[in-house]
Amino acid sequence: YFINDTFYRSGGPVFLMIGGEGPANPAWMQYGTWLKYARMLGAFCVMLEHRFYGRSHPTEDLSTDNLRYLSSKQALADLAHFRTVLADQMGFAGNKWVAFGGSYPGSLAAWFRLKYPHLVHSAVATSAPVHAVVNFPEYLEVVRQSLTTHSPECPQLVKKASDTLFEKLKDPKTYDQIAKDFSLCEKLQIQTHMDLAYFLETLAGNFMDVVQYNEDNRQFEGAIGTNITIKVLCDIMSDPSRGEPYDRYATIVNLMLKTFFLKCLNVNYSSYIKEMSDTAWKGPALGGGRQWVYQTCTEFGFYQSTDSPNQPFVGFPLPYHLQQCSDIFGASFNASSVADAVQQTNEYYGSYDIRSSRIVFPNGSIDPWHALGITKDISDDLPAVFINGTAHCANMYPAREEDLPQLVFARDHIFSLLQKWLKQ
Repeated sequence: YFINDTFYRSGGPVFLMIGGEGPANPAWMQYGTWLKYARMLGAFCVMLEHRFYGRSHPTEDLSTDNLRYLSSKQALADLAHFRTVLADQMGFAGNKWVAFGGSYPGSLAAWFRLKYPHLVHSAVATSAPVHAVVNFPEYLEVVRQSLTTHSPECPQLVKKASDTLFEKLKDPKTYDQIAKDFSLCEKLQIQTHMDLAYFLETLAGNFMDVVQYNEDNRQFEGAIGTNITIKVLCDIMSDPSRGEPYDRYATIVNLMLKTFFLKCLNVNYSSYIKEMSDTAWKGPALGGGRQWVYQTCTEFGFYQSTDSPNQPFVGFPLPYHLQQCSDIFGASFNASSVADAVQQTNEYYGSYDIRSSRIVFPNGSIDPWHALGITKDISDDLPAVFINGTAHCANMYPAREEDLPQLVFARDHIFSLLQKWLKQ
């Protein structure tokens, strides 16, 4: 865990930033809107890393058997214990604690207040997907809407490109050319529907990531590629001098490779499964990939499939996502076990029907995750802050000159809620 006591004034609140599905990033102890709030409210700031991610290794490895100790429920119990012990050690038992988190930790912030109301006074649950769902085709529907904010033809051109590619893939004679067009690391081999879906999803992933984080001020985290926005992608997609829509799609993939300093694109499904099946702490697990896929298979679903007609991509339907659970963790992880798990998650936390108080739910209209979040007030004490034109967790990132006025307003509004709640 990390601590910043610079702003603390005796008797002030304790701000707890909740770690998520990756290593806890200490940059958050120096940057971010929550520190601005802390300065104004005299808060003590602390961030706790999530079990099984980063350097928090509760077991000797990540075997499927050991992963049974990885869940949101266990993470909340960690938060409760951490909160209690730290309060005893630092003399903060009488102080008001405020939970902060964005994305999955945003849900944890809301659920911490919901399940442990005696330990946490209020919560800011940013871009929090509080509703678990097996199939989440709405994700790509929002990607389409967000691309439309640039121009109506942008998603149509993406659809044209992805349809053209899908047609080409029916003829193995095109594979060598496709491998060249998309700078693949090895010959394109499509032996199963999983190979095909993995390839198509990898390409679409470029658009999904750019839309999700569009214009977010993430540089301080060490994020690369923040300069590639919806505008950049759509400008390329609508530039006739770059050939057909298919060629423009390939241009984008190559641009992303260059941006991330990658020589080629790896689209081999079996090497992906091999990587995800590695149970050592050192290795691919460092980024948290295996751990997060486990949580989707055992708690949340959230599978971003192409099962809706109202989106531009093709070829990675729900069964492809569910098959990964079995391929990585074993046959007992399957469609029916995931459906049961998702139902249990919603029963346990209440899905959209959260009964609590002093939780604010900020979301951005560009962010595909807002489809599973609270975007309208539940009550006066459970307000939503829906920010038009911003993406994932925008209100948490440091302010800058070019921020939209509604983003500036949202940050101020959240502050005034905290101010009001801390007097209660």
